[in-house]
Amino acid sequence: MSQLHIIDHPMIQHKLSIMRDIHTGSKDFRELLKEISLLMGYEVTRDLPLEPVEIETPMRKMTARVISGKKLAIVPILRAGLGMVDGLLTLLPVAKVGHIGLYRDETTHQPVSYYCKMPFDIDQRLVIVTDPMLATGGSASDALTMLKNLGCQHLRLMCLVAAPEGVKRLQQDHPDVDIYVAALDEELNSDAYILPGLGDAGDRIFGTK
Repeated sequence: MSQLHIIDHPMIQHKLSIMRDIHTGSKDFRELLKEISLLMGYEVTRDLPLEPVEIETPMRKMTARVISGKKLAIVPILRAGLGMVDGLLTLLPVAKVGHIGLYRDETTHQPVSYYCKMPFDIDQRLVIVTDPMLATGGSASDALTMLKNLGCQHLRLMCLVAAPEGVKRLQQDHPDVDIYVAALDEELNSDAYILPGLGDAGDRIFGTK
């Protein structure tokens, strides 16, 4: 069974509280999302393997440790997932970036795919999939299935806020994929929005309605 990691660092919770506030505008919302994504990235990559290397400091030679050649990729689910990419790239500047386009049908609440573009060696990389909201779990589940169909074996899902329904769906559909969130909220409403949530993340990032 996949693990749910709730990253409750005080700085993340503080910034998330500001993001939830209806009075927070798009500019501040985007900046806070970038900052939280950077902070969450430390936990998502906590177990990356290290290997020894010989270096020379200004004082003497030593054996240091560096990440052992692990190839990384960041794959946002468009459009809201884009808001988490810059923060992760600050931490992981050599990571490649792919894109998956999914939107939610307003009537059925089911995800509809419209775009998929990946690095040529995506199947050789540890892939971090980003989407601020894990609501029903449909879009995230479909995105992970698409990546598995491309040969990806090492996948992690990073979200800002999750509903219990979405977590349950992901753990059923993809028990091999760990989930990282800043908050696990109470439930979904009848329109499949997270409560208390923070509204539509894409609209708040891009200033649309």
